[in-house]
Amino acid sequence: MDNAAIANVFDEMAELLEFRGENPFRIRAYQNGAKAIRDLDESVADILADPSRNLADVPGIGKTLVEKTQVLLETGGLPQLDELRKAIPEILISMSRIPGLGAKKAAKLRESLDIDTLDDLRAACQAGLVAKLKGFGAKTEQMILEGLEIAEQAAQRMRWADGDALAHSIEEHMRQCSGITQMRWAGSYRRGRDTIGDLDLLIVTEDRDAAMDHLESYPDRSTTIMRGETKVSIRVGKAFQVDMRCVEANQFGAALQYFTGSQAHNIHTRRLAKEKGLKINEYGVFRLDDDTQVAGATEEGVYESIGLPWIDPELREDRREFQWAEYGSLPKLIELSDLRGDLHMHTTATDGENTIREMADAAIERGLQYIAITDHSKRVSMAMGLDEERLRAQWQMIDEIRPEYEGRLVILKGIECDILEAGGMDLPDDVLAEADWVLASVHYGQKQPREKITERILGAIENPHVNCIAHPTGRLINRRKPYEVDMDAVLKAAQANGTLMELNANPARLDLNDVHLAAAKKLEIPIVISTDAHHIGGLDVMRFGIKQARRGGLTRSDVANTMDAADFLRLAAVKR
Repeated sequence: MDNAAIANVFDEMAELLEFRGENPFRIRAYQNGAKAIRDLDESVADILADPSRNLADVPGIGKTLVEKTQVLLETGGLPQLDELRKAIPEILISMSRIPGLGAKKAAKLRESLDIDTLDDLRAACQAGLVAKLKGFGAKTEQMILEGLEIAEQAAQRMRWADGDALAHSIEEHMRQCSGITQMRWAGSYRRGRDTIGDLDLLIVTEDRDAAMDHLESYPDRSTTIMRGETKVSIRVGKAFQVDMRCVEANQFGAALQYFTGSQAHNIHTRRLAKEKGLKINEYGVFRLDDDTQVAGATEEGVYESIGLPWIDPELREDRREFQWAEYGSLPKLIELSDLRGDLHMHTTATDGENTIREMADAAIERGLQYIAITDHSKRVSMAMGLDEERLRAQWQMIDEIRPEYEGRLVILKGIECDILEAGGMDLPDDVLAEADWVLASVHYGQKQPREKITERILGAIENPHVNCIAHPTGRLINRRKPYEVDMDAVLKAAQANGTLMELNANPARLDLNDVHLAAAKKLEIPIVISTDAHHIGGLDVMRFGIKQARRGGLTRSDVANTMDAADFLRLAAVKR
């Protein structure tokens, strides 16, 4: 089991224990352990295998969780988890998430109506069976029907890019409201998590009622969930929640820091504050002895009060940011303007919508110095992938086009070459040797055993003609889980062989994820951030990749395509 799988087990343990009403400290121990293991930039198995190290030294992982981690690595399971799963069926947890339907009512519905799935519950409501049960009635039945749709959609967190579009739309709407003097988004959206559960907006305004009225007039608002003196929550569409809080100007920085989170980051800041005789909350920073406010108007002031520089929101996950801040080594995170090239795009030769010239012209408009044309290889038949003859014909066309772009754009002859299910590359080495840039990727056989997929990718990494592994885990956010692959082995092999790793900026992929990026950074593996564009507009997704890179702590020097064209070409040629 890898780190993510172990963390998932501990998360499930925490959820089941919470459902059963167990000791909150025990629940928190599992939650903290899950986060600590998920955030590690090295393998838990490697730590346990090293006699000079102790996994319990990792903050958030106690002796008990070390023992359970060893059991998981040795057996692949936990007896305690199996017992909890038998005692608390998953359907009970799913039902209890429906607004207005708690654990007790969920248990009664399951027992009385033999409910095994949410579809069973919907059918029972539609047949009028729930209304006939004692303690429910027609109103409760209707509430459950409405809540089912909310629960099903709310369980699907929104991709960051979709949340970004919604945030910009709401912000534009709110700018039409006079009297708002400050306005910022907070929460997981501001931190740049690849999915978000809701949106949190903070404002300072001269007229709170007018501001709340204006948010409620947002065209896509479906209902108002609650409204109080300082906060209003609306539902946009069928399920997505947007919260707006009105705060005073002298509280704005503290509220922004508090509601940006993460929870673990905030716990750490409060602990540091306490050591200095201070307390931090959403209203400001105060002295413990006389409750005098010492900061709160700005985030910079909040961090300064506890002796730290301001910390970029993308880093606020209580991983390494406090250590960096304490020693004055916070990384200067990469910016979109740092990028000079895009090394993954498709044209009309396969499944793209634009020609080479059109993609090149669009790249120049976006200020790029170089691009690689990387159409699919022949294995991707549904995309009319290129065989040797068609690929060489495309490269000849690039040679003919290049003089037109001299001094404006360097066009590299590339290919996204499939890693075959049986292992090996989709095109022969003598063809790949003619390329300027070779991406290797897995599109088929994604359900193969972990050992097989890892073996395939390691083979590609060791191939002297492969420059970079594209979208290394194959995930599609909210649609397809990563395939089973030993990323620790993959990254170590990439380091040993001088193979680069891609951060695919497509908002459905964002692959590598932030934890893998941090691990690659630690191993000094150059990252390439590319769009995987299939049309001109696809070149604009680069900013999503930058957001993900910042969460991984990447700086300009960690990303290969921040180099100018000449330096990048030299780097690409080293392995060859």
